[in-house]
Amino acid sequence: MALELASLADLDRLPADEIIDVRAPSEYAEDHLPGAVNLPVLSDAERARVGTIYVQEDRFRARRIGAALVARNAAAHLEGPLADRGGGWRPLVYCWRGGQRSGSFAAILGQIGWRVEVIAGGYRAFRRLVVRALYDDVLPFRLILVDGMTGTGKTELLGHLSDAGAQVVDLEGLAAHRGSVFGAVAGGQPAQKLFESRLAMALARLDPARPVFVEAESAKVGARILPPSVWAAMKRAAHVRLEAPMAARADYLARAYADLTADPAALGAVLEKLVPYHGRAQVAAWQGMAQAGEFAALAGELMAAHYDPRYAKSAARRGAPAGVVRLERLGPEEFDRAARRILAEVGG
Repeated sequence: MALELASLADLDRLPADEIIDVRAPSEYAEDHLPGAVNLPVLSDAERARVGTIYVQEDRFRARRIGAALVARNAAAHLEGPLADRGGGWRPLVYCWRGGQRSGSFAAILGQIGWRVEVIAGGYRAFRRLVVRALYDDVLPFRLILVDGMTGTGKTELLGHLSDAGAQVVDLEGLAAHRGSVFGAVAGGQPAQKLFESRLAMALARLDPARPVFVEAESAKVGARILPPSVWAAMKRAAHVRLEAPMAARADYLARAYADLTADPAALGAVLEKLVPYHGRAQVAAWQGMAQAGEFAALAGELMAAHYDPRYAKSAARRGAPAGVVRLERLGPEEFDRAARRILAEVGG
């Protein structure tokens, strides 16, 4: 039986115990349905081989070879990751467009006795829903941007807003990047399509009648591009601005980027990227501060010379904020009070 996806919200109500993506690992890595596990019936190399034979040699031979490979890989999955599934297990299977790969694997699972379904249209049906939400439709949410200079704890405040009951979308968390030249995190960023799927699902779970708080970002978070409907909503959104003393911001950044300061080679490599903006001599001085472990002082200089001037330009384009919150120490209790004040003043 083929299951039709009418909306992204359907994905939280699927009548299945497990979602299985039978596409090749590279397809799965680029994007996949939320929560899906990858049990490929053809590896990347096998898929390329069968496709080449299908196009350049003989379609019948390609199908025969493909069927043998699917059966062999299915057997490995049944004897491996699926070996402990009981008789009442209900899998949902999909491939690229709901065709031969998912149909073949589903047939095997069905013959065993499991109640298996496939997704009509496969991954492409899901992708169409994501594109509709992020590219075609106007975003049905009132966004409120959390703005402020580097080091004011915008991402941390989002967490406190969420704890206080507000609707929040953490763009940096979804993109696995902290949004600056120093923003890379371990594991790297998801592919663009996977980032969009995560974002679309995060939005699909929210109530359009209530505001949604997001961090003020540029059109890109690291290498990931904000989709058009989200970026358009952000450009017309009201914003609240966080302010904090330079010393407090510098101390906060030294703590927040402890993973980077603990890796001298990685920190040095990032500082090198600032040479085109500030020259070799200035970056050499910053490198010296990093080597001496003067991380708070380094953060202060980077903000004064690099980040604050850039923020001033973007802030001028955004205009007057809906509210300003002054933070002095950038600690948990102060963030909690700030979150509750923001909700009291702008709603949520």
